[in-house]
Amino acid sequence: MAVPKITIYTDGAARGNPGPGGYGVVLISGRHRKELSQGYKLTTNNRMELLAVIVALEALKIENCDVTIYTDSKYVADAVEKRWVFSWAQKRFKGKKNPDLWMRFLKVYKKHTVRFVWIKGHANNPLNERCDQLAVEASMQPELLEDEGYKPL
Repeated sequence: MAVPKITIYTDGAARGNPGPGGYGVVLISGRHRKELSQGYKLTTNNRMELLAVIVALEALKIENCDVTIYTDSKYVADAVEKRWVFSWAQKRFKGKKNPDLWMRFLKVYKKHTVRFVWIKGHANNPLNERCDQLAVEASMQPELLEDEGYKPL
């Protein structure tokens, strides 16, 4: 059986940093496409960028997929592609922000072959623009969730 190839676009947004925020995701597998989004009362842009990736990977119904994630977040793409997150994990994320999300990310990341591609934000990439739209709209919903892991200083 062929390894499923999945393309994912993600974006996160926060109105104020911290402030109300949201994420947007577009998952593509063959001719199938799915959009996901959610808003939070108080969070940061980086948390939403990372949460978008986590939620997208958690949405995959089968393991061992070949996944390419397009993100405009240097924070997320570089942490994984430059392998920083793995040394952070060995040090139990001491002194690092968002350890709750990074641990959740690593758990789902291991189930697939994942490659990150950084793309410039707001540069007329239709799927990145769609994710941005989903994230901003989610941040403006009347019923926003608590970002349980966010710990303001």
